[in-house]
Amino acid sequence: MSFAGDEILSARTACLETQQFSELKADGGLLFWLASEPGSGRVNLWRFDGERTRRIETGNGVGSRLNGYGGGAFAVMGRFICWVAEDQSLWQLDLGTGVRLSLAAPSGARWGGLVADPHRQRWLAVRECGDQQALVAIDSSGQITVLDDRFDFYSAAALSPDGKALAWVSWQLPDMPWDRSMLCLARLGANGDVRDALVAEPPGGGSVQQPQFDDSQLWVQSDHLGWWQPFRVDRNHHSLCWTAGAEVMADHANAPWQLGEQHSCPLSGGGWGQVRYVRGWAELWIDRDGRRRRVASSYSDFRWLCAWNNSLVCLARRPDSTDHILRIDPDTGREEVLSAASSPITERDWVWPETLCLPPDDQFSFELQSFLYRPAKPAKASPLIILAHGGPTSAAYATFNAQIQFWCQHGFAVADVNYTGSTGFGRAYRQALAGNWGRADVADVVRVKHALGASRGIDPERVFIQGRSSGGYTALMAAMQPGQLFRGLGSVFGVTEPLKLKAATHRFESGYLDWLLGPPGSRGVNWRSRTPALQAGRIACPALFFQGGKDRVVVPEQTREMVAALRAAGQCAELVWFDEEGHGFRSPENQVTMLDTLWRFYRRLAE
Repeated sequence: MSFAGDEILSARTACLETQQFSELKADGGLLFWLASEPGSGRVNLWRFDGERTRRIETGNGVGSRLNGYGGGAFAVMGRFICWVAEDQSLWQLDLGTGVRLSLAAPSGARWGGLVADPHRQRWLAVRECGDQQALVAIDSSGQITVLDDRFDFYSAAALSPDGKALAWVSWQLPDMPWDRSMLCLARLGANGDVRDALVAEPPGGGSVQQPQFDDSQLWVQSDHLGWWQPFRVDRNHHSLCWTAGAEVMADHANAPWQLGEQHSCPLSGGGWGQVRYVRGWAELWIDRDGRRRRVASSYSDFRWLCAWNNSLVCLARRPDSTDHILRIDPDTGREEVLSAASSPITERDWVWPETLCLPPDDQFSFELQSFLYRPAKPAKASPLIILAHGGPTSAAYATFNAQIQFWCQHGFAVADVNYTGSTGFGRAYRQALAGNWGRADVADVVRVKHALGASRGIDPERVFIQGRSSGGYTALMAAMQPGQLFRGLGSVFGVTEPLKLKAATHRFESGYLDWLLGPPGSRGVNWRSRTPALQAGRIACPALFFQGGKDRVVVPEQTREMVAALRAAGQCAELVWFDEEGHGFRSPENQVTMLDTLWRFYRRLAE
């Protein structure tokens, strides 16, 4: 592969916004989904009738802010659509007449997890007012009925096809939904009120997610046997009985940061479509008539599965293309792209990632998986950038990332590491980060550095470490390790003081840091050794920081103090400040500045 000078991906081109799809849903003969629009960032609602794709005129952008991450921002019921607007108001649209109704004005409440109840012509939703969430129903007049408000948090509900049963997942502080949660199964009266609700944790404890009905049968994803796997749940008098629906030791879902995601679905005509995560790659399987077959194997990630017109449809992604709405024939496996996300970036020969797996040994209990992207024009010994993903209970996925491709075309290799605590590798791997953030994740990125540094094609003396938000914390902690392992580090709104982050974080994650680091103790004494701002003198490589002046997660002064401490210790530290940015840079110009500055920084150090 070769590139002329003007063909190499520029920072400006790599930062051009690409349309992204989410929340694919089917109703009758129509498909609906959300798409973020390049340039404006506005999220619009689209529909597909089998022939044409049209944008639905909602009059405002669509987006839930529930729990800070949203999910379940719209639902469909025949010719009616209900959605959460950007200002967190709630609306209903009649697709036949075009008439819009306001169901709930902006009031400080947040909405998400929308589900249709066609039996009672109403919508089900999770509503948050202040510090209280509730599962509610709302009709076309805006009348709200509270169905349940006993728990701190709620997932999107699932309604049985006959309208007589309702299931949902709840959890309590200080837990996160992937740590410990409960399944609730209730009967619904003729007027829609909740009756005879049974509440149970998975057998032996664990987490449960994605309840859905196949006819009258309830299915969930539970990790109480070590992996998020499908389980059939039956009501037996005053208890719930759990029966495993799969024998494959693999996660069939990922961490539920958002409401309403579906990694499996029952198919019309019988059987299921299911996602499995295997060594970081997602696989899509059809399970029908006792036979299991993998389909769409050229794709690397799948979300929002649903049945439509005797087919399986899903949001599918690959390392070398934009999001696709993909239709699959369950009988033949034949694929059809119904819609592809638009992108201003000209297609070219993108670098496809390799899977790097380091086996367990006497020091490490788990296999460690990473995605390795080699330079587009390999050199005898290329510089390497190690990326630590955010979350940290998230993952690196093998999906299209123009900024990774930018580095590959500029002569760098990139390793995107699924360190301890990443989702998609089973409960034990995820739970191993509890109390060990800043240790287990750091040991893993250092392990990748040593493994690749000893391999052909990578220069062990020119390795950089980079991360955003919680990934920035991992990068900073890794740069503190003895031996000056890294030539330089890049921290993009990275966490530098966990104790201050705990004081500023929102309700959903208010107990998360205690889980990650262990209790802080009196005056945070237990966290001090894992607070980069207090250990700046241990960082032995040049550092480049990016910070938004309106960041409410990583308090801006934390980054200023970190840079000042590094300079006082005699270390090179640079700071790029964006006055109007928050936690995540939205301005395209600022994104270009960030990527271009990182490139110049790494290139200078790599020479």
